[in-house]
Parts: sequence; structure tokens; C-alpha cells
Amino acid sequence: MEFVTALVFIFIACGCGIAWAIFNWIAVHKIEIHHKHEGLTEKLQGAEQEKIETLLEIGEHISDGAQAFLKEEYTDCSVFIAIMAVALIFVSPWSTLAFVLGAATSMLCGYLGMAIATAANFRTAFCAIRSLSDAFQMAYRGGCVMGFLLVSISLSILSLIIIIYNAVLVDNGDVENLISMFDYVAAYGLGGSTFALFGRVGGGIYTKAADVGADLVGKVEKNLPEDSPKNPATIADNVGDNVGDIAGMGADLFGSFAESTCAALVVSSTQLRAINEDGFLNISIGQLMYPLMVSAFGIGICILVSGYAVFIQKVTDIHKIESTLKQQLLLSTVALSPIIIGIAYWALPANYVMIQADGTTQLENLKPWHAFVCSLMGLWSGLLIGYFTDPVREVAKACGTGAATNIIYGLALGYLSTIVPIVSIAVTAFLSMKLLSFYGVALAALGMLSNLTIGLAIDAYGPISDNAGGIAEMSELGEDVRTSTDALDAAGNTTAAIGKGFAIGSAALVSLSLYGGYLTRIQTFQKSDGSFPYSEGAKIDDPIIFAMLMIGAMLPYAFSAFTMKSVGKAALQMVEEVRRQLHEHPGIYAGTEEPDFRACIAISTKASLKEMIPPGLLVIVTPTAVGLFFGPQAVAGLLPGALVSGVQMAISASNTGGAWDNAKKYIEAGFYKNDAGEVRKKGSDEHKAAVIGDTVGDPLKDTSGPSLNILIKLMAILSLVLAETFCKTGWLYSE
Repeated sequence: MEFVTALVFIFIACGCGIAWAIFNWIAVHKIEIHHKHEGLTEKLQGAEQEKIETLLEIGEHISDGAQAFLKEEYTDCSVFIAIMAVALIFVSPWSTLAFVLGAATSMLCGYLGMAIATAANFRTAFCAIRSLSDAFQMAYRGGCVMGFLLVSISLSILSLIIIIYNAVLVDNGDVENLISMFDYVAAYGLGGSTFALFGRVGGGIYTKAADVGADLVGKVEKNLPEDSPKNPATIADNVGDNVGDIAGMGADLFGSFAESTCAALVVSSTQLRAINEDGFLNISIGQLMYPLMVSAFGIGICILVSGYAVFIQKVTDIHKIESTLKQQLLLSTVALSPIIIGIAYWALPANYVMIQADGTTQLENLKPWHAFVCSLMGLWSGLLIGYFTDPVREVAKACGTGAATNIIYGLALGYLSTIVPIVSIAVTAFLSMKLLSFYGVALAALGMLSNLTIGLAIDAYGPISDNAGGIAEMSELGEDVRTSTDALDAAGNTTAAIGKGFAIGSAALVSLSLYGGYLTRIQTFQKSDGSFPYSEGAKIDDPIIFAMLMIGAMLPYAFSAFTMKSVGKAALQMVEEVRRQLHEHPGIYAGTEEPDFRACIAISTKASLKEMIPPGLLVIVTPTAVGLFFGPQAVAGLLPGALVSGVQMAISASNTGGAWDNAKKYIEAGFYKNDAGEVRKKGSDEHKAAVIGDTVGDPLKDTSGPSLNILIKLMAILSLVLAETFCKTGWLYSE
């Protein structure tokens, strides 16, 4: 494929994706909220104006709180990113530019996602007064804005970087210049993941500090309903849903997208060589565009699939919500499969080989089908992982004997839930490496992310619906409205679990593909005497590699300890503040005095910004120090140790927390019956046990678990960018 042809299709797809996002953005903002809205008079009984004004006021509080937090977070992160950018100048100014652009893109996408979420959440609550269908449309349209903006903007900026770098750095298609160029481009993914780390950790600490504080005092001690306006931490909890689950998740998956694309470009530019008509081996930049073309056509297919949900498929019954959202993922997977096959034959050389560091052939007689099989395995394994990580409700039964059995049972389910996803990832990685080495793994990761726009849309739908339910509760819109928003939220809980499974699975493959890029870089490093000191790569019987495997496997535990402790410390401050307000101002509990929401927002903001620094430094400093002092082979042991350990922990933590959360919702919905056949709802001992389990699980599923994705990805992309630097150092260790 010609480079220009590929770019035309990429930018057309990105333009269509941005246009579709803008179309949905306008549709969201078209809903003008007032108490005389058509069809509302008969549904709002008494004090209609006051209820609508309360709804608007709460929506404004949430938006202002999210804006204030992001402003503080972005300011702090910008300082750190500037320091890293200065350090990267010593590696390459071109790497520095790509790094800054990646970080800026991640910030922009997170901010846009948060902006549409805070605009859609109170409108979703308002639409629920009219009908369930309207409320679903509003929440899903909000999710579409985030999904399509993120992928389209990310892909277009990455393509622009490649255009500029190719024009300036590559002379007449010289392969060596092409290889160096993609080394610099890889820093784009590093910038995205660096911000994603702080966005995910900081947002996770924020939301769970508020959530835990609100639950422990409000539900357990004061027996207040979910999202009660009498609970001072409620607004902070709703703000946290946006900054953690919207901005944080968006930055996380942007990092996965950028890193997997960069890994594919780095490995293919080094190893993939086309066989021309004369039998010579060469490669052009156009023949390396297959990974970007997969993402571009993925945008187009997902526009059609999401359009089906927006214009054709109407959700008129609460039982259709979850199936409609899951159908989006299934339909996009089915529709993309033949497209990926066609792109492979169009974009890739008809005959090609994969070469090794010394120029000898590693894999030969390769055809386009080798590539599309890898991509399809990633695409379908992503679907399997997403569906399998839906939290189960069996754990609710364990609440009948108290919080201890609930926690024990939830932990067991979390451990068991690793089996199917890990086997799926392992099979995908094995077959992809057999077919195309690490390039195949990178293509599998991109296949898994090819319908990322839909994955993000249904994931963002969850926090929007959750906020809508809280706003409806605080606005006292009525039981029928809360029933609709609860149904939307319940489905959102499932889609959030799908999103987390999606993020974990892609992170594993992305990290492995980046590790392949790292090994490729150190194997091709040539000393001034012409030798290749690291041509054999990494061997488990090397003492330094085995030692670093153990240290790498320890890092996810240390990282989780930092994040869990941070949530605990912040939650303690929140609990004390909520107790203080309810004790000193009894009018809050009586409903005659408004709580001080801003005090709780300030606690979450300060705690999250302070506590996100230690885990962030752990991730960035560890591989850098190991590489500088012990050399590239030590890092070659560190990375797989963190990957293998981190993926298991991420899946277990996310699904354990999800199971406890689902158990609580199951009881609150009135589905749980004890052995005597009595329905046990809110306020019962079973419900209190479920709330305790959910409180323990909150930082697992929304802080530590999701943040581990970024740990394994960021360590790998950082090592890839610094690979050549590591090859020139290693002052404390030599064979």
C-alpha cells in the first residue's frame, strides 16, 4: 500500500469519527431542562419547579467539582511531565516532542470525556422522567462522544507525527532512518501512559475515598439510602465517578491504543521485510501502515454499529438495557472480522519475512493471512474476556452469615475469575508469537482494541447512568424515576466490568508486544567494535534476569499496597468529616439543613493529588534505575515479572470488587431471600454485610485493579524508549 493512500483513509475515518462524536454532543446539549417540558407535568407531582432547580443545581455541583479536580491534577501532572520531557531531551529531542504530544492528547481526551459525562448525567436523570428509552439514549450518546473523540483524535495526531517525522528524518525510504523514526514515535505512547498513570491513580483514590466514606457512615451507621441528599459525601462520590471512571479510564485505554500501535510500528520496521519481484528484501513506510488501518476501519464500523443503537434499537424495557449494550460489542466484533481480513491483503506485502538482529531470517514464507489471524484472535479473545468478567451475584448468598463469609467468598470468586481470561490471553499470545513473533502479539493487541470506540462508549455509559441515579435520588424525582435510573445503573455496572476486562486483556498483550519491541531494540544494539552484545536476548538461566523476575513480580503488590493505603487514609478523613457534620449539624439528618459538600470534595481532591505521587514514582523510577545501573538484561527480567504478576492481580482485584458490588445491588433490589423465604432489603443485617464487602472491594475494583494495567504498560513503554540508553550503561553489573 502507498503511504499517501493509507493516510487518506486514516484521516477520512478520523474525520467521520469526530463528526459522529460532535453529532452526539449536539444531541446531548439539545435537551433544555425546564419543569414545563413536554410530558412532564403529569409525572412531577407538586413542587415541580423546585425539583428541576435542584436537579440543575446538583448537576452544576458535580461539574464544578470535576472541573476543579482536573485543573489541580493537570497542573501537578504538567510539572512532572515537563521534568520527564527535559530528561528525554538527552535521549532525543524527537522523542521529547512525541512524548509531550502524547501526554497532551491524553489530557485532552480525558477532559473532553469528563465534560460530556457531566453534561449528560443530569440530562439522563431528567429524561428518565419521560421514559426509559430517552434516558438510555442520553447516557449512550454521552458515551459515544467520549469513545469516538478519544480514538479519532489519538489516531489523527499519531498519524500527523508520523507524517512530519517521515518528511524530516527519513531520506529516500532509508530503512535505518525509518527504524530510528519509529523509535522516536514510540514516545507518543509513553507520554499518554505517563499521564494515564496519574489520572487513573489520582481519580481512583478520589472516587473511592468519597465512596467508602459515604457508605460507611451513610449506609452502615445512619441507614441512609444510596446517594441520599443528607449525606455530605454524596456529591464528592458523584464527582469521583467522572474523574476516575471517565477521565481515568479514557486515559488508560488511550495509552493502550497508542502503545500497541507504537509497538507494532517499532517491531515491524525492524523485522518485517517485503520480498520484491527480484527476490530482494526491503520495506516501505506504506507497508507498515496495517496497524493504523485496522484502527481506522474500526472507527467506521463502530459508527454504523452505534448508529444502530441510537436510531433503530429502542430500549423500552429494563430487561433490554444490558442485552442492547452487549450486542454493541458483539456486532462490532462480527462486523470487523471480514474487514480486518480485507485490510491485511490490501495493506501488507504479498510475501514477506521476519528477520533477526543479525539479518538472518527468523520466519519466512509469510502471507497476509498470518497477520489477520493474529488480529482476529485478539479481537475475539477481547470479546470473550469482556463477557466472562461480568461480576456474578452468587456472593450475595454469603451475606446471610455475615461480612466475613461475604469477603471470603468474594475473594475466592476473584481468584477463580482469572482462569478463563488468562488462558485466553495465553493462547492468543502463543499462537500470535508462533505466527509472527512479537509483531503478531502487537497485532493481536490492536485487534482487541479495533472496536475500542464501542468499548469506551459502553464503559462511559456506566458512570453517566450511575450519576443520573444519584442526581435523581438527591432531587427526589420519585420512585418510578429512580427505578429507571437504577436499571440503567445496574446495566452500567456490567458494562463497567466488561470495560475493565477489556482494559486488562489489552494491557497484557500491549505489554508483551512492547516487551518484544524492547528485546528487538537491545538485540540490534551494535557497539563501536561491530559486535551485538545482547543479540541472544533474555535467558531465564541468567542470574540477573532470574533475580529481576522476582523483583518485577513483587512490584504489583507494592504498587497495590500504596494505592490501597492511600484510599484508606483518604477515606478515614472522609468518614471523620461526614460524622462531624452529622453530629454538629443535626438539621442535616432531619432534612432542614444542607450538608457542606465542598468540604468533602476538598478532602478527596487534596488526598488524591498527594497520594498519587508515591505509586507513580515507583512505576517510573524502578525500570529506569534498574536499566541505568544493571543494564538492559536486568530490565529484560524485570518486565515479564511485573507483567505476569500484575495481570493476575488486576483481574482478581477487579472481579472480586465487582462481585461484592453486585451482591450489594442484588440485595438492595429486593432479590435476596433468606432460608426462611423472607426478602431482606436495605437496612437488614445481610445488607450491612454486603455494604462492608462492597466497601472493601471499592478500592480493589476502581483503584488498584485498573491502575495495574498502567503499571505493566508504562514500565514496558518507558523501557522501550530508553532501551539504547540502557545498552550504554549498566554500571553496577556486567557478565
